[in-house]
Amino acid sequence: MIFVTGGTGFLGSYILQELVLQGRPVRALRRNFTVPFFMHPGIENKIFWVQGDLLDVNGLMENMEGCDQIIHAAGLVSFNPTDKNRLFKLNIEGTANLVNAAIEMGIADFVHISSVGALGRTGDDKPVNEEKKWVSNNGQSNYGISKYYGEMEVWRGMGEGLSPLIVNPSTLLGYGDWNHTSCGLFKTAYREFPWYMEGTSGFADVQDTARAIIALMDSGLRNERYIISAENRSYREIFKWMAKGFGKKQASKKAGPFLAGLAWRTEKLKSSLLHRSSVITKESVAIATRKISYDNQKLLGTLPSFRFRSLEDSIFEACAKYLSNPQPF
Repeated sequence: MIFVTGGTGFLGSYILQELVLQGRPVRALRRNFTVPFFMHPGIENKIFWVQGDLLDVNGLMENMEGCDQIIHAAGLVSFNPTDKNRLFKLNIEGTANLVNAAIEMGIADFVHISSVGALGRTGDDKPVNEEKKWVSNNGQSNYGISKYYGEMEVWRGMGEGLSPLIVNPSTLLGYGDWNHTSCGLFKTAYREFPWYMEGTSGFADVQDTARAIIALMDSGLRNERYIISAENRSYREIFKWMAKGFGKKQASKKAGPFLAGLAWRTEKLKSSLLHRSSVITKESVAIATRKISYDNQKLLGTLPSFRFRSLEDSIFEACAKYLSNPQPF
């Protein structure tokens, strides 16, 4: 029995779908009884759902009874400064609680879903790989800091009996709730945001990422980390494909430092007036202007039969699903 946290989230729901399609018995933790609208019909009925919270250690241990493996996909993804305390509470304390519960229950097999945000930066043109060390918190997003210290709790657990596998996905693309996580990139393209920034990053299809995580789990390799990233692309290219997929205007105005700062301040004011979360924040703009790439050779060398799909194809497929299932702004 595989115990999965974050099964109602973006990546977590795709991990659950893949496990069910492979005929695996799964028990999934959720805080309420809402099933993601983007989960395939019928999948949710083949999952043993349990209600609980990462901040309740005793409840976690009760829900984990009889399980053999853990996939920890729960966590908050946000680049909004107002979410700092929630990020640290869920991504650090929540992970520590799950690690402690796993040790107490004698479940050593622990797959932790981290992020490339938890890795250091090279400071040059070299791609970031699994050996890159975190230097300091300076210039890091609150999300990245929370994921880094969450990882530290998992490595601490290794000294207390865990056999962890840590995966660091890059920015995930696919069909989901475009009011949350990286799905918001599709919302931004759909709204025909006119500015583009020259940053680059790693991207991967969310379904590919779920398959890679399960394949790594099945490989038996532990006490290792793996970056999961398909292609290094500019945000301009990503938004171009999204605009094409939606039949919308492409961003055509280059945003330098001044205009980028103006963009997030304008969005902050607009969001405040409309009582909604900002799609564009100071942290997200900083990320979109940063040029960084990721090395996926360790993953591909470990899983020689694994192949990523084309990002362009993945984006077009996701756009078609968003158009078929309109979402609220």
